[in-house]
Amino acid sequence: MIFDHRDKLLMIGDSITDCERKRPYGEGIHGGVGKGYVAMVDALLTSAYPELSIHVTNMGISGNTVRDLKGRWETDVLELSPDWVSVMIGTNDVWRQHDQPTMKKSHVYLDEYERTLDELVERTLPKVKGMILMTPFYIEPNPQDTMRAMMDQYGDVVRGIAEKRECIFVDTQRAFEPLLRERHSSMIAWDRVHPNPTGHMVLARAFLQAVGFDWQKGQ
Repeated sequence: MIFDHRDKLLMIGDSITDCERKRPYGEGIHGGVGKGYVAMVDALLTSAYPELSIHVTNMGISGNTVRDLKGRWETDVLELSPDWVSVMIGTNDVWRQHDQPTMKKSHVYLDEYERTLDELVERTLPKVKGMILMTPFYIEPNPQDTMRAMMDQYGDVVRGIAEKRECIFVDTQRAFEPLLRERHSSMIAWDRVHPNPTGHMVLARAFLQAVGFDWQKGQ
């Protein structure tokens, strides 16, 4: 696994990452890291690798786009001196183009998304051990669906940046495919965006698979 003793893992994103995490810093006991995939990652890392004492911090904020991340990157990422940074952003960048089609100021188009995310990654990499880039997703099996098709484009941007910057890449959209072959999307996320615990476990498993988690450890 990529993490070493006492590494600090900071996970940042939107509401899917936030999940009622503690303010100002989403860390510690009593639900400090929230109730979603970040909490599941933290629990699995702690239970399987207690000797590593990995410190997980959740800095997700509901409603954020990559533009919002840029505005708080210095205080919410760099000043916290993490060893690893995980980013999952893009859902609202796409969603606002569909649920607020006339409110152009809320839209983050593909060129700005790519430029901003790449800038944040380039700025951060010299200061950390590495970064994990997770695609945004839409829990919809039909790739021709308008929002799903656009989300896939944003996911392709994440893949390209991960390859260019040599970051760890997590394809969350692909991670949902086996589940969506057996279950309707309404059983995973009522709005096809905000997952229930099953959906969050899909995200946690995909993340841990990408970082080299040993699923047999401790058994």
